[in-house]
Parts: sequence; structure tokens; C-alpha cells
Amino acid sequence: MNEIDIENLSIEEEVQIIFMGTPEFAVPVLDALNKNYNVRAIVTQPDKPVGRKGIIKPNPVKQYGIDHTILVLQPEKLKEEYMDIIDLKPTLIITCAYGQIVPRELLVYPKYGCINVHASLLPKLRGGAPIHRAIIEGHKKTGITIMHMNPRMDEGDIISQAEIEITDTDTASTLHDKLSVLGSELLIKTLPSIIDGTALREQQDDSKATYAFNIQKEDEKIDFDNTCRNIYNQVRGLNSWPGAYTILKGKRLKVWETRIGTNVYTGRLNGEIMKIYPDGIGVKCDNGEIILTSIQPEGKKKMSAKDYLNGLDEDTLIGEILG
Repeated sequence: MNEIDIENLSIEEEVQIIFMGTPEFAVPVLDALNKNYNVRAIVTQPDKPVGRKGIIKPNPVKQYGIDHTILVLQPEKLKEEYMDIIDLKPTLIITCAYGQIVPRELLVYPKYGCINVHASLLPKLRGGAPIHRAIIEGHKKTGITIMHMNPRMDEGDIISQAEIEITDTDTASTLHDKLSVLGSELLIKTLPSIIDGTALREQQDDSKATYAFNIQKEDEKIDFDNTCRNIYNQVRGLNSWPGAYTILKGKRLKVWETRIGTNVYTGRLNGEIMKIYPDGIGVKCDNGEIILTSIQPEGKKKMSAKDYLNGLDEDTLIGEILG
């Protein structure tokens, strides 16, 4: 018996859902959906090499499909290879971090529409990196939006939203996990109204739209001409992927965690290592000091700054310019 009771069981029984998603973020959403409805098939990105050895392995959504014996489709180009999906006669398509543009032919086919689970409070942070950008940009809150899809990126009508606070210690990783659970809960709460036709539709106010563009290489490098708070947010927003970095003595130094110091230095260069603390490396930035507490030297594993400093002559670091 399904975990959620819907008054009109004949409606529930005819709902044939195709789920489209790829990364770990989408798995809790898919799992909640699969426990409550008939997931006819999964559409996900093609397999790609993973890691330095280039091993081909299923992505998280495909692995879920394999484990739960759900049909998995992996079109290379969805805009050209959508007929296998239409042949399954879906009455509802749900997407969550899928990774390809859904063609108009699929958007208009299902009886109950094509619905997206997006990790922001639209119209804020439209695009592919809303979790990273929310932290990097210093937002105090974010959330999940359930929306009708249209041909334009994240511009469809809003059906429902749920809000969550971004704490000062959140990273992209912790916020990712919170939003993934929130997305699964909101979707299951919202679906009955979509199916019975009572769901409200709110058109987005384009004048309030902001964009969460995918993370680029230039977003990863720390600029110590920036403020301490902005650097602190950048490091959190790139943890645990892809990570912020700087350059120390000609080699890349990844920075995974920081804290904001209290010292203000004048007459010195931004990026200069000023002080060694028991837990980190104090670096001058635009308006003060940022202390690097968890780092990863090039070619080595992630470690605490304390472990990195063990056995080092601190005087060899003081005065070095990062970046």
C-alpha cells in the first residue's frame, strides 16, 4: 500500500511518472517518489569516466534505478532522443538536477505536466549552481521551489516553495544535504494537488531574477584583495566541491576551511602570511585577516593546518605572499 493516501485512487493509479535526474542531490527526491508513486522509468545522464583512473561507474540516480529494478534510459542528446520516453506514455515528468535541456515535445506531452524540483527560492538563483552561489553570495536563506517547466531556464510558474536558513557554518555540502531532504518532502506534499488539479500557479517576477551560473575555474581561486567575509563565504561555498585554492611557493594549495581573524594589518600586501596560530595560518586580506584552518597541499590529502605546520619552521612561511 502506498505511504500517502489520495482520495481518488483511480487518479493515483493512472499516474505514470518518469523521473529525470543525475547527481546525489536527486536521490532522496527519487526515493520519496518511488515509495509513494509508480516511477515508470528513470532518465539520467550517460555514464562518464570517474576519478584519475577513468573508471566508468553508474551515477547515483542510475545506481538507485539498478538497485530498485527501475528502467533506466540514458540518452546522449535528449533533444534528439526523446521518443523512447514518449513511448512509455508518462502522465507526469519530474526533473531534479538532470543536466540536459528538456525539449518542448516532452514538456507538453504529460497529462499532469513536467515539474522541476529546484534548489533555490525562485526567481532568485536560476541556473545550475544555486547551492554554491547562495553561500558564496552570503545569502541568509534559500530553499526549494516546485515549478512547472517551460522552454526557458528555471522561468516556469511556481507551484510551491519551502524555505531554509543558511547558517554561518554551512558549507555547500551540508546545505546540499539539507535541501535534498527538503526537496523530497516538499515534492511529496505538493504532488496530490498537481494530480487533482488544485495546485496554484504563480508567475515568476522576472525583475527580481538572479542567476546561479555553473562554477568556473576562475571562481575557485581566492583573491585576497577581497574582504574576509567574502573569502570565508567563497571557501564554504566551494566545500566539498570543487574547493577554493591559492598558490603558495609556486604550488597549488587548496583551502577547505577558514575562520575570520581579529587582526588588522596596515602597510602590508594582501595575501601576505602574517601570523601562525595554533589552528591555522593568518593571511592579510582587504579589511583584516583570514585564517586558513583546513588545507590540502598539492599532491597530498586534505589536512588540518595544525598538522601541516607540524615540523615546519614557521619563519619560512611568515612574509610569503599567497596567490
